[in-house]
Amino acid sequence: MPNDYLIGTGIYDVTGPAAELGMMGMASIDQKTEGIQSRLFARAFIVGDQSSGKRIIILSADIWSCTQAVKTEVVKRLKNIYGDVYTIDNVLLSGTHTHSGPGGYSHYALYNLSILGFDKQNFECIVGGMVEAIKRAHENLAPGKIFINMGEIKDCGNNRSPDAYENNPPEEKAKYSGNTDNEMLLIKFVKNDGKEVGCVNWYPIHPTNRGNKNRLITGDNKGFASYLFEKEKGTDLNDKETFIAAFANSNCGDISGNIKYGVPDLIHDFIHMQEFGRKQFNKAKEIYDSANIQLFGEVDYRHTHVDMSNVQIEGTTNRTYPAALGASMFAGSTEDSTSEFGITEGIKATATGDFPIEKQNIILQAITILSGLLTGFKVPGLLSDEMKKGHGYKPIVLAQGLTEPYPLSPEVLPLQIIRIGNLVLLGIPAEFTTMAGRRLRNTILQFLQNSGINYLALATYANAYSGYVTTKEEYDTQNYEGASTHFGPYTLMAYQQEFSKMAIAMKDRKMVPAGPIPRDLSSKQTTLQTGVVADTQPWPWIPFGSVQTDVDSFYRAGTTAKVIFWGGHPKNNLRTLGTYLEVQRKENNKWITVFTDSDPCTIYKWNRDFVANSKITIIWDIPLDTEPGEYRICNYGDSKNIDGKINMYQGASSVFKVGEAIAINEITFKNSYGKQVEIWFYHPNDFLRWIAYDKHILTPNEKYSWKIPSGWGRVQVRFTGPGKWKTISGGESVIITAEGNIENTA
Repeated sequence: MPNDYLIGTGIYDVTGPAAELGMMGMASIDQKTEGIQSRLFARAFIVGDQSSGKRIIILSADIWSCTQAVKTEVVKRLKNIYGDVYTIDNVLLSGTHTHSGPGGYSHYALYNLSILGFDKQNFECIVGGMVEAIKRAHENLAPGKIFINMGEIKDCGNNRSPDAYENNPPEEKAKYSGNTDNEMLLIKFVKNDGKEVGCVNWYPIHPTNRGNKNRLITGDNKGFASYLFEKEKGTDLNDKETFIAAFANSNCGDISGNIKYGVPDLIHDFIHMQEFGRKQFNKAKEIYDSANIQLFGEVDYRHTHVDMSNVQIEGTTNRTYPAALGASMFAGSTEDSTSEFGITEGIKATATGDFPIEKQNIILQAITILSGLLTGFKVPGLLSDEMKKGHGYKPIVLAQGLTEPYPLSPEVLPLQIIRIGNLVLLGIPAEFTTMAGRRLRNTILQFLQNSGINYLALATYANAYSGYVTTKEEYDTQNYEGASTHFGPYTLMAYQQEFSKMAIAMKDRKMVPAGPIPRDLSSKQTTLQTGVVADTQPWPWIPFGSVQTDVDSFYRAGTTAKVIFWGGHPKNNLRTLGTYLEVQRKENNKWITVFTDSDPCTIYKWNRDFVANSKITIIWDIPLDTEPGEYRICNYGDSKNIDGKINMYQGASSVFKVGEAIAINEITFKNSYGKQVEIWFYHPNDFLRWIAYDKHILTPNEKYSWKIPSGWGRVQVRFTGPGKWKTISGGESVIITAEGNIENTA
């Protein structure tokens, strides 16, 4: 008979500073937060074995990756609360790998470099949020069942490094239907009273649809998938126990949704994020509803630390080496962003392990020469022949594993295996490519055969972060992923070997050594970031929360309402589990909140005005199914006095009406201006008006119809001549009057 477990789930906010903090993932110093499109959350699941008393925690957060600093501090705080119930061994903390969240929460300088240092506020937000999510899950523990199911998603990510994948052995590739893993594995949590309390799934895709020009905080496609699932289930963050849906990541190292459409352009990226998020949600909901196979068996776990800079591959002369980055790493993932340095992928070392002369790049030379100055660390001037030979085809630009007084990235890494009955999870502190993940999965399943294991998931971005892991064959092509594989061409073999030892120990019911102790760098952190000194008002008589630019009096569903407030800096108060905005509807003379900054149909946008003034732009993309009626948009914030005192304020727009949508996808124009007018069309979410989608020259008295692209519903139009902007919805008619005014009617 399948057995019941103790199960508990919990969720908490980990959004972080919404302004002037560098984002993690794209390593772009210019990409700093400027607002929120959807909040970030940590989702925790606790499973306890009622026979042995053993427990495990699985936590997935809408962040780039868990870091060693975060894992260490979370476990430390859990120990202060629960003693030895939750330890470094049985707690698995992972990130979804969104590239649109604030950074600065690692203790290793390589990952804080583009952020300009460690950010204590964001670190505390993430650590505190994870602990609170776990506390909620602990308080919700009760007997229940866990069901498992799997399903395949079509057209949800492509291999962004197909030439590297093709370098794998033909006989190995022949075992698989393609160069991506399309299968989602999901587990479903149901209390014995029938209450469904959550699910977590693992599926490999990079959450990079928003690109490196985006400055709004969002969980990207995985965060959007969670939002859709939880919205359908009526999730309420204020409830003691509520349904949570975590969309965790797997071996997505070479998988991206941007292959289908090209580098994100700030015009279509929100729609593309929705597409890939919705595909994950649809499949998750389908296999969740049909999940009827119950997990059974014991709860168990193994954990160790391994010095990945020096792992001897048993039975060979091969080993890993101290971490280093190759030239092609600085090209970036060219499918997800445009290289800021003009560097291409595929740059290979010479036979002596040196940089090829014909590929010399002044930017890479500068990084190599000035890396010590850029990082503040002592960087080796000359690399040994052994080091260069050990990294094979990688021409080393930065040997971050050899810097002093300590490496710029971690080399002592946590490896973890968690067992829930016939399911095994591997906690992996890196990002694996498709084939690297397949090899590791097959290796571990081979060692666990005949021990009751039917399912295995790769939980990547877990407990720490140490770059990429490719196969040896993929490494040799030196694409971005291979150049970003820190410990050389035999890194994957080292992971296979060390995880196998743990799997055998688990199968034989033996313990594993704790391994070397990671460095404690908590006292070594510095920052070049500046805090908020004080907020000022544009004029003494204009209070914080005042409206600068108000809403129109009427909007149709499917259009966009926008209001601009004078406000304070969002770093003054992260409003954790709260909101910077509310869209409210009037019902029986009461204002009822219908949307907050957790809903992706809203945008909270911050901009600095003059020296210390803050302009807060709140945008509401009015859903097509919005109930007609009276609405208003509210802004909540906090201002800081010169003496450091924080004061809360709130403001509200004028009341406006929302009417029913018009399901017509064309706009008609008539030019009565008497002069030629150029009309330029921009995507409704291109708030920077970055790239025009289309343009047309209206001659005097010309009538012209323009079809709105599918999925837009409205368009931003610039009228060159009158010099005006207007957001126009489908079905409207626009007249450019003799005076140059823009009049539009439904």
